[in-house]
Amino acid sequence: MVTTENGSLRDMARRIEHRTTSRWPARDVYAALVNETYLRDRLAELGGTDPKLVAFTTTDASTSYQLRQGVPADKLPSVARGLLGGDLVIDRAESWTEAGYAGTVEVTLTGVPGRLDGTITLADTANGSELTLTGQVKVGIPLMGGKLEAMIAEQVALLLDKETEFTAEWLARRA
Repeated sequence: MVTTENGSLRDMARRIEHRTTSRWPARDVYAALVNETYLRDRLAELGGTDPKLVAFTTTDASTSYQLRQGVPADKLPSVARGLLGGDLVIDRAESWTEAGYAGTVEVTLTGVPGRLDGTITLADTANGSELTLTGQVKVGIPLMGGKLEAMIAEQVALLLDKETEFTAEWLARRA
């Protein structure tokens, strides 16, 4: 919370921008990110406690899916353990369009009044491709919200790094 000029309090969100790079071109990374088998394989390896592909819908122009992942309480920072009283359950919805290799992401956390909203883009680079997540994390808990927002932003960055590594390995196995 931040005090404004008139003395009232207002909620702030933490901005997040994270980039990962791959040696694979954007079209290959995109093809993996919207592949149901890839998503199931990624969840099996990185999904934590009781991972699920909750929904998957694809058309000629777009793909949408919802993932559920769990983080065991003993892997969480103490501030989060105290608040949750157990494991963290993450619901993540992504929607991708092939045109421009762009998507949106919405993440909610069970037991936490907060969310992450953002956009994801894939672009070719001289050495492969780059995935960029731009968004904001907002937790509506007085006094602790900022700490939790920082923790969530950090964990999202670590997860994206692990997912990028997994994607490269998954694509290499199929090359």
